[in-house]
Amino acid sequence: MLRRVIGLLIVAGIAWGGLAAVYLLGIEPKLGLDLQGGTSVVLTAPDDTDPDVMEYAVEIMRSRIEDVGGVQEPEISISGGTTVLVQLPGVQNEQQALDAIGRTGRLSFRPVLESTPGLEGPLVTTTTIAQSEGDEPAAEEATTTSTAPVTATTLPDVPEGVDPITGLTVSDDPDTIAYLPNFSLFGMEVLTVGPAAMTGSDVSQALPGFNSVSAQWVVNLSLTSEGGDLFAELTGQAAGYPIGDPRRQIAIVLDGQIIASPQVAEDVAAGVGITGGDAIITLGADPAAEDQAQNLAVILRYGSLPVAFERSQVEKVSATLGSDSLQIGLISGIAGLVLVAVVLLLYYRALGLVAVLGIAVFGSLLIAIYALLGHYQGVTLTLAGVTGIIVAVGITADSYIVYFERIKDELRAGRTVPSAAAQGFRTAFRTILTADTVSILGATLLWLLTVGAVRGFALSLGIATVLDIFVARTFTRRAAWVLAHSPLGRKGWFSMPAAAGESR
Repeated sequence: MLRRVIGLLIVAGIAWGGLAAVYLLGIEPKLGLDLQGGTSVVLTAPDDTDPDVMEYAVEIMRSRIEDVGGVQEPEISISGGTTVLVQLPGVQNEQQALDAIGRTGRLSFRPVLESTPGLEGPLVTTTTIAQSEGDEPAAEEATTTSTAPVTATTLPDVPEGVDPITGLTVSDDPDTIAYLPNFSLFGMEVLTVGPAAMTGSDVSQALPGFNSVSAQWVVNLSLTSEGGDLFAELTGQAAGYPIGDPRRQIAIVLDGQIIASPQVAEDVAAGVGITGGDAIITLGADPAAEDQAQNLAVILRYGSLPVAFERSQVEKVSATLGSDSLQIGLISGIAGLVLVAVVLLLYYRALGLVAVLGIAVFGSLLIAIYALLGHYQGVTLTLAGVTGIIVAVGITADSYIVYFERIKDELRAGRTVPSAAAQGFRTAFRTILTADTVSILGATLLWLLTVGAVRGFALSLGIATVLDIFVARTFTRRAAWVLAHSPLGRKGWFSMPAAAGESR
């Protein structure tokens, strides 16, 4: 008896103590765009874009947004064949996510032909690109001279067709020479870059990391077999120029903007270049270098899409409607649960009390899990997810009804109250487990085969169904056993035999 009571208290303590802990720590479930507001972006592709190309582009875009913007559940849908609707609920860095959406054009690697500096003294930067450590040791960090802070009035003369403020290129065609601004933390220069020697399709992987030997943040770049040959040729040509010469730099260009322009390391041989298909881009050891490494790796992995999108609309979505809907939904849900609790208590009497406490444990665990998932994984709770939870609460209520009806059947068959509670659970749990397994399989298939809001429904349904099995096994069984051995469950109008229509 004591062991079962202790087990019951441990499960209740985990549920209610966990809920209290996340509340005291200020951790709350993250709400989706339809509940908390956010940013909605409409992107338009050319009219003749193939549907398969659109699907591929959207999948890459989704990965980029999740990596860059901290959005675990971005809602991205194709509408009208060539229009993409992107909804970003509760982004950690909204501008960064918007930049990730906007950068959907062609990623290219170009040789730097010339650097036109500003008028105010030198600026030292420390970005280099070297042979991967797996092939040959990377060189010590080298420096390259850029420019000091400049304004539009100090920019050099540029050819007709180039905006002197934004540095828009004469043409972003990868087969032509372009004039691009090169921004840094402190200033800007205009680089003249040659035709693209490589594109984003030549990159197979790019991962950020920390080099413990040099104590600097890096991006480990892996290329395809063809990309490795092109990269060796490109870096071999750049290595023919002395350290500090801008022509030793490789410009990584996305949508007409230089994302990075690392200098080829000092130990790379001219005419040979960086071989083997692997390279290391070293970004430095300052506090901003970690974010720079993360962002550059994401761009190199997902920067090149098969279609160029135009950002046709960006708008802020008010959370007022979502908050009102959530408040009304909470009030309705609480009222519904109170009504269900009253019916259960009237119909099943003492067993109804077990159901009420079990649903309270179930709800506490679910809220705590969603709060932790939102805090550590960025999972958002949308209206679709709330729908999945409501369905799962119905499944949980059905589990109690199945169990209680089995207890009543066992009592009518002449078993004692403790025996009916034990045998009733053994037979009912098989039914509960079978029904919940079907729900879990359905939720898994929905998660794997769908996107957007439907995945939110699948996630909440799956989590809640697993919790139903856990609560039934660890809490409900013990609670019914304790009740069956107490006077409250065995005698009187509120007892288990009275609920079964038995006088004893």
